[in-house]
Formats: sequence, structure tokens, C-alpha cells
Amino acid sequence: MDATPAIRMLENGIPFVERCGFKIETLEPGRVVCRMPIEGNTNHIGTMYAGALFTCAEMPGGALFFSTFDPAKCFPIVKALDLQFLKPATTDVRLEISITDEAIARIDAALEANGKAEFVLEGELTDAQGAVVARSRGVYQLRATNPPKKPA
Repeated sequence: MDATPAIRMLENGIPFVERCGFKIETLEPGRVVCRMPIEGNTNHIGTMYAGALFTCAEMPGGALFFSTFDPAKCFPIVKALDLQFLKPATTDVRLEISITDEAIARIDAALEANGKAEFVLEGELTDAQGAVVARSRGVYQLRATNPPKKPA
């Protein structure tokens, strides 16, 4: 899979995301690694702005969708995202999110049967020293572009 078009669209397709400098370092089936730079994303006390951390935690769900599921059959939405702030971030922040082959198969089966499928992605946002600065828990849903017909 050539991830370049998906990465370009994810990094540049939403003006806010492009302005804050969000980058995808790795995009492969079932796994995404991303980074949010500290430069341009500081708050009034010189640490990373909460909105930048939130963006870094939310975007991997969409990225994982493009590398793992068929965009011709479905589209993703974010149903919820919880972010627990643990420590001020004073460097770039990195996040790796992954999903197992078994989970992918369950999601695909639910999507086929119901026209939608929900899944949870949890991650740890780490600073340049590897310290966890925040924990995320995102609830995502895939919705079929052509959902199955319900019996009359």
C-alpha cells in the first residue's frame, strides 16, 4: 500500500490540522504513528496547547481508517474522545495507535451485517523523553456508504 496520498490528505485536508503541523510518521494497516510539534502550538505558559494535544489524539482514528478499511465501502466518524492530561508537554508529542487483525475482522463483520461498526482506540501521548503526557480513549464508528437493507 502506498500511504503517501492518504498521509498528504490527512495532513493537509483540514486547514486547522495543516496549520498546527500535525505529521504522520508511519501509516500501515492496523497501525499509525503521528507527531505534533511544540513549535507553533504553545499556550500562555509555554507548554503544548490542549487543542493541539486533542488533535494529535483524534487524528489517528481517521488515519487508521484509511490504512486499514475500504474507503469505498464506509466512512469514519468520531463518537467520543476522552483525553486525560498527566504532565505538561514541553517538546513535540508522539502517539502510536494500533489495532489487532482480530479486531479488524470483527469490525468488518459488524459493518457488513449492520451497516455500522464501533471500535475504541486507546493511546499514550509521549514527549521527546518518552514520558506519558496524556492518555486518550477514542470511540469511532464506521458507517457503510451503502448499508444493508432491513427486512420489511
